[in-house]
Amino acid sequence: MDPSPSETPGNLFVVAAPSGAGKSSLVKALLELDAHLSVSVSHTTRAPRGQERDGREYHFVDEATFRDMVERGEFFEWAQVHGNLYGTSRVELQQRLKAGDDVILEIDWQGALQIKQLFAHAVLIFILPPSWDELRQRLLRRGEDGPDVIEQRMANARTEVAQARHFDYVIINALFETALFDLKTVVHSQRLKYAAQKRNKSQVFAALDLI
Repeated sequence: MDPSPSETPGNLFVVAAPSGAGKSSLVKALLELDAHLSVSVSHTTRAPRGQERDGREYHFVDEATFRDMVERGEFFEWAQVHGNLYGTSRVELQQRLKAGDDVILEIDWQGALQIKQLFAHAVLIFILPPSWDELRQRLLRRGEDGPDVIEQRMANARTEVAQARHFDYVIINALFETALFDLKTVVHSQRLKYAAQKRNKSQVFAALDLI
């Protein structure tokens, strides 16, 4: 019988944030520094932005395909965010965690809380902006959205930020280098927890009569 999600040797990190808080940039930088960490590529119905490529940032699918995947139970979690659908592949995530890989998910707060219900050992990390004014400036500097969309993102951010209290860790991204250090610290600390070491180093624990 396959192990339950909570018994997999790999660690699962879930990062959420409002648009413009710097979540994607922080995760990308962390992946470049940590060879033992990989990102789970989500499915989405939104169109690619900038230099995004199918299968790298996201699996881009149409809404009919996404809905079919939902009906077949192919997602661990899925949600509608800013009018688009996002979901985490069940098969892809299970395979990586069972193989002992540490996986990081970039998803919205709704998906993060769903994942926590399925993976008891998942570590939830919320990225906060230093202020509302700074968040607005970052959205403007990004240059991807018009004024109406930015206002909608700011309104959504009020709801999103309020969910930070449900997360295990909160990182304030005022200075990028400091926030990246904090994110690295969370990941490394989780790997050294007794339960995580027991799952990932079961042979050592067995040899020492700890299991």
